[in-house]
Amino acid sequence: MSGVVTFDGAPPPGTINLAIGQPSADMLPVDLIRNASESFFNEAQALEFNYGVTEGDSRFLDSLARFLSKHYAAPASAEQLFTTAGNSQALDMAAVVYAKPGDTVFVEEPSYFLAFQILRDHGLNIVGIPVDDDGLCVDALQQQLGQHSPAFLYTIPSYHNPGGQCTTAERRQQILGLAEQHDFLVVADEVYQLLYYFDPPPPAYGTMTASNRVVSMGSFSKILAPGMRLGWIQTSAELRNRLMASGFVNSGGSINHFSSHIVRHAIDQGLLESHLGHLRIAYRSRVAAMDAALKKHFTGLAQWQRPGGGYFFWLKFHDSVDTGKLRGKAAELETGFQYGAVFSSKGNFSNCLRLSFAHYNEDDIQEGIARMRPLFDDARPIATTLDGSV
Repeated sequence: MSGVVTFDGAPPPGTINLAIGQPSADMLPVDLIRNASESFFNEAQALEFNYGVTEGDSRFLDSLARFLSKHYAAPASAEQLFTTAGNSQALDMAAVVYAKPGDTVFVEEPSYFLAFQILRDHGLNIVGIPVDDDGLCVDALQQQLGQHSPAFLYTIPSYHNPGGQCTTAERRQQILGLAEQHDFLVVADEVYQLLYYFDPPPPAYGTMTASNRVVSMGSFSKILAPGMRLGWIQTSAELRNRLMASGFVNSGGSINHFSSHIVRHAIDQGLLESHLGHLRIAYRSRVAAMDAALKKHFTGLAQWQRPGGGYFFWLKFHDSVDTGKLRGKAAELETGFQYGAVFSSKGNFSNCLRLSFAHYNEDDIQEGIARMRPLFDDARPIATTLDGSV
């Protein structure tokens, strides 16, 4: 039976829901995946469809290492890499392998809201660390380290979700130094590291694995297609061995072995490289469209900064605004946003919201924000600069 292809959170027809943090259909490279698949099947042997080795197919890891070496501007090796089914699965595995129920883990405040459930599913206690325009606040981290001994810090260092900012290179080194001093791991969600639209971000945590304190998580969900369900962990040999010793891996073999073959061919043929360039150009245009629409409709009402990469704008309104109470009205206006409090481990940021520019073209972005403007007719003004930033 035929039907409409949909996805979790798909909006009703006619609605422009800027809460959706997924690529739009025109950003999903069907022809690329078809060509890479044909290339694989033209040479595939029967054993390609067996379980595979636990860390992932060596040819895929070699190709990925070359790709990362180029884009991270630092040597990467297959021995540092472990195949995953994307960053959600990688974080779930990190919570199992590198922590135990009852342990404390640090997260940024705000942070990726769906990560909270993954961590709580494993009985971990979450402590939030504030961020500012330069990323995770190191002074606040030091203060909390005086009270807690975390198993790990979960951080989104480049083009933060939801904030959009990057942790500076200096702070990354300071955080790594504290991890060594206080014996915790830095579990870095680097899914947006390669999605920069202006200047490149600071070096990825994936380039710092020699410290034996870094678990860098990357994914093809944002730079190729979420439905491939493929990603990687980049870490030290010791920490990778702990992943490979887990019961889940020993039972199931290589994670998403089949997709790794397809992506290997996409990398080796230069298809992924070309697609990444296309994404950067297209998303840069969408960033500009969203920034212009916000300046037109929300100057004086909200604070924001134009992100240099990733997927998201983060808006702050007057403290009297509760964006959670406006969701129903937004749906009536056939628009939408992700309300701020969901990004807090403590229920803070009720006067904030997140907008994504990834799922709609420039015209739809401008229309969606125009529809949203009447929601804030009664909002008190907030001091801004000309570009809406603090």
